[in-house]
Amino acid sequence: MRILAISDEELGNIYNPQIRERFKHIDIAISCGDLPYYYLEYIISMLDINLYYVRGNHARDVEFSIDGQKKSPWGGVDLHRKVVRDESGLILAGVQGSLRYNNGPYQYTQAGMWENILTLVPKLLLNRIVYGKYLDIFVTHASPWKIHDRTDRPHIGSKAFRWFNRVFQPAIHLHGHIHVYKNDEITETQFQKTRIINAFGYKEIEIESLTCDGLSFASRQARHGRNE
Repeated sequence: MRILAISDEELGNIYNPQIRERFKHIDIAISCGDLPYYYLEYIISMLDINLYYVRGNHARDVEFSIDGQKKSPWGGVDLHRKVVRDESGLILAGVQGSLRYNNGPYQYTQAGMWENILTLVPKLLLNRIVYGKYLDIFVTHASPWKIHDRTDRPHIGSKAFRWFNRVFQPAIHLHGHIHVYKNDEITETQFQKTRIINAFGYKEIEIESLTCDGLSFASRQARHGRNE
């Protein structure tokens, strides 16, 4: 299985008719936020795959297009405060937004992020009983506390996300929000059993196997915010 993870920045090599050839091997797409609905819909329609998403802190309640008003991308699955099992057997859960810094609609206090996380717990416990694992991929916009985050108020990480990874041990935690401008910036970190990946721009992730013990990675390929 090959995953296309995207976040924060629209890229010409994705919003392009050549996407069908360039990404024909992709099986599923995951958006970590702050991308317009038309961009997500383009990926869905051109690649004919499932796309899961969370909203970022810059998301609008309504987007306007030639098709009228939209409150969500057509064909996409909103993961916020949900646990979803894809037809492939992949289990995903998500939380939208960032830490609060100016009272925007998709911003939360640290306590608010804890509330978001705790709504996922009952379904995760049921997954453990039924499937032998809590989940495979955790999708957020913000990063975890002290992992890939920044010291400025808008980009501080979530303490709840760090706890979540330690307790529920997803194989992958995909996030966005932290823009990458330097080649030497750290964008992947192993935190206990979870591989935390900043999906800024886009990143391809290849999964070799999917079992009740988790995911086995064949390879990972980074493409951060650059048109090629």
